[in-house]
Amino acid sequence: QVQLVESGGGLVQPGGSLRLSCTASGIIFSIYNMGWYRQAPGKERELVAIITSVGSNTNYADSVKGRFTISRDNAKNTVYLQMNSLKPEDTAVYYCKLPPNYWGQGTQVTVSS
Repeated sequence: QVQLVESGGGLVQPGGSLRLSCTASGIIFSIYNMGWYRQAPGKERELVAIITSVGSNTNYADSVKGRFTISRDNAKNTVYLQMNSLKPEDTAVYYCKLPPNYWGQGTQVTVSS
C-alpha cells in the first residue's frame, strides 16, 4: 500500500535552517506531483509548496517564498523541503501529500529561541 514517511523536523532557532524529507513507497513516485503542507496549533492545514512530477515546476505560499525550496529525487522516491531563515511563525507540523489524498504522519518543526 501507499506509505509516506517524513523526517527532518526538530527545534531550531529563528534564522536557522532545516531540511525535511518525505520518502514514498507503494507507488510509481515519478508520475505524481507532490506537496508539502503544514498545520500550526489552532489553524487549518495550509499548502506550503508543490512540485511537478519531474520537478520542472514549483509553486510556493507567499509566506515562504524566497526562504523555502522544494525539490525531489525520483530515483530515491523522495521529496525535500529546504527551509532557510526560519521564523517562529513557521512552527507547525509539516506533512507531505501524494494525490489524491495520501498523507504522511507529519514531522514537527519548532522555531524558537
